[in-house]
Amino acid sequence: MKFLVMSDSHGSVNNMLKVIDAELPDVILHLGDCINDCKDFGALYPDIMIRTVRGNCDRAYKGLDIDEFMLEGKRFMITHGHMFSVKMGKHDIKRAAIERGADILLFGHTHVQYGTNVDGMTVLNPGSINIGTNNYAIIEINNGVIECELKSL
Repeated sequence: MKFLVMSDSHGSVNNMLKVIDAELPDVILHLGDCINDCKDFGALYPDIMIRTVRGNCDRAYKGLDIDEFMLEGKRFMITHGHMFSVKMGKHDIKRAAIERGADILLFGHTHVQYGTNVDGMTVLNPGSINIGTNNYAIIEINNGVIECELKSL
């Protein structure tokens, strides 16, 4: 299964559409800050699962601040990151994900790409898909194996 991970779009819908069409994912995960940018994706891509979480710029929109789910036998925790002060460090968000038993932790907010493995947990920030940075990430899970790639348009 192929996951497209984007965050902090801030109105860059064209960048998002380019990446979706180029990558052809099974799942789109938007990690907040302008989740309204995804509002038409269900109609445009009816066969792609879409999950979003609210960021600090999304207070006017209904939705989850933290989403936890299982796909491909892996427990995901996705959040924007502002509630865990990720600009000050990643300790709190990593601890929260470990406490929840996450296999994959995804967050945004910093606009900076980041990827690591912490005690078997994949931790990833795709950066910002916004104009100027054009960053995103791809996660593929095949037969229980997680592969990640930080990418740019």
